[in-house]
Amino acid sequence: MHRPLAIAELLAASFRGKPAEKRLEEAKIWLVWNAAVGKQIASKARPVSFRDGILTVAVSSAPWMQQLTFLKQGIIDKLNSRIGAELVRDIYLKAGQSQPLTSEPQPRKKTERNLTDAEIRRIHEQTAAISDPELRAAFAKLLEKQLSDLR
Repeated sequence: MHRPLAIAELLAASFRGKPAEKRLEEAKIWLVWNAAVGKQIASKARPVSFRDGILTVAVSSAPWMQQLTFLKQGIIDKLNSRIGAELVRDIYLKAGQSQPLTSEPQPRKKTERNLTDAEIRRIHEQTAAISDPELRAAFAKLLEKQLSDLR
């Protein structure tokens, strides 16, 4: 008897070769951050966004920002090693509040907005390759929620 597959494995298999595969791979950055940088750095800096190989990290103070500037390459190497792919090419450090990453959901302010026609078309394009109608609808809803929450 085969063991049940983890949801992460199922999602990875479902999205293999599709645009969403890249997003799943990028999400690993947040999962490995604490282990890659260690407890001390994780308490002072946290990833806030990732785009085109550049990880933006919020850092709690100027001295820590300066210290992390010197540690950037080592952090990039550790992150990529733990992820198992060369995703992070550079780190952009910015001043910001640094709260440790936890598994507990943090309350969010409601900042929803109406989507533009271009955003709606983009969602349809990104989900068109998903053959299962329920799954396609679920991912479309997730993308709509994500875009409507952005400012």
